[in-house]
Amino acid sequence: MKTIIEPFRIKSVEPIRMTTREERCLYLKEAGYNLFKIPSERVLIDLLTDSGTGAMSSLQWAGIMRGDESYAGAPSFFRFLHVVQEMTGIEHVLPTHQGRASERILFELLCGPGHEGEGRIVPNNAHFDTTRANIEHHGTKAIDLLTPEGESPSTLAPFKGNMDVGKLEALLAERADDVPVVMVTITSNSNGGQPVSLENLRAVRAVCDKYGKLMFLDACRFAENAWFIKQREPGHEKRDVRDIVRETFDLCDGATVSAKKDGIVNIGGILLIRDEALFEQASNLLILTEGYITYGGLAGRDLEAMAQGFTEVLEEDYLRYRIRSTEYVGERLLAGGVSIVQPPGGHAIYIDAEALCPQIPKHEFPGQAATCAFYEHGGIRSCEIGSVMMGDAARMELIRLAIPRRVYTQSHMDYVIETILEVKEYADTLPGYRIVEEPAALRHFTAAFEPIR
Repeated sequence: MKTIIEPFRIKSVEPIRMTTREERCLYLKEAGYNLFKIPSERVLIDLLTDSGTGAMSSLQWAGIMRGDESYAGAPSFFRFLHVVQEMTGIEHVLPTHQGRASERILFELLCGPGHEGEGRIVPNNAHFDTTRANIEHHGTKAIDLLTPEGESPSTLAPFKGNMDVGKLEALLAERADDVPVVMVTITSNSNGGQPVSLENLRAVRAVCDKYGKLMFLDACRFAENAWFIKQREPGHEKRDVRDIVRETFDLCDGATVSAKKDGIVNIGGILLIRDEALFEQASNLLILTEGYITYGGLAGRDLEAMAQGFTEVLEEDYLRYRIRSTEYVGERLLAGGVSIVQPPGGHAIYIDAEALCPQIPKHEFPGQAATCAFYEHGGIRSCEIGSVMMGDAARMELIRLAIPRRVYTQSHMDYVIETILEVKEYADTLPGYRIVEEPAALRHFTAAFEPIR
């Protein structure tokens, strides 16, 4: 049979509060047309992010009940440590409260006090928002080195998250002393949840070795990336996903991980470091700002949930369902004439806002206009990933429909598809938006907008 069903049964449910279009118009205005500011109880289908919004399993909830809350050396930490070490092969593991805490520690050590100087840069295939912000907070420039196909929404290629190794080589040949670390994001969130091949990771590793540079992964969606490798990269189709994950981590000097993605938990992160001296520095900084090294700002019960989540995410029945259910949404939208980043990514569908709203110039934020329209029309909360979020670094104007893990049924997603196709019919009449209030950084979280009538 070709039909793929959810590899789980629903044991507990929570209600969705229905709203009217008139109510949603008022809620949008009250929120300054920023979907982040709308209370979740006023959202019907919440696709703002897949970070920390998944449903935990019965075994994860059971782990929460046995969580040990000792301040130092709790059994829950050692169960978590064993799972992570076995999965990644990296000895030194620090728990953090979420991925950006791992980023903050790493980049303070590599780019912060004692590393001042003009012209410092951190290359990546494509930095996501908090990674870029944590790097640039220390006066270091974050640059993206995607391959050309990775910057084209409609181009079909199996690994559009790949780093342009030629550009990396040229950069290091000219400015190696300015580069403290090379990052690779798997999967690449900024351009459609696109995967990175093992071949590309090996090539990046070789260039880093040639110039004596650290290679770190932003590995929030490492399991989804491994599934794409199994499905798309020749020679890996018969390998176990767990083996592909291990080889992926074997290629790096460390990683930042938000467990709120492929850890399938509501809170938690990891900082992985091979070098013992760097690990000791990171441990000291973590104690200063997060908590002791065996809990890292988390409760023991959170460590238990992470340990189980990192076990479940490697189950191939789960990954097959996860990727196929996202692909289903993309196929239906394409069939309805909506331009998306192709092929569909693992955790989200990314709509090409410039194609959807061709009348709105980039400086009037076509992605923001469409996200507001999706909410007003059907109560769907999505996320702009374009000039609002990325500013001048934006290569594309996208709307991300990030699908929480194990939360919504196919009928929920059919409703999402129906809403977007209905908005498409009048999208060419939508107004652009202007920013009326914004913070100094990460403006998409708290900025206020108004439509340009």
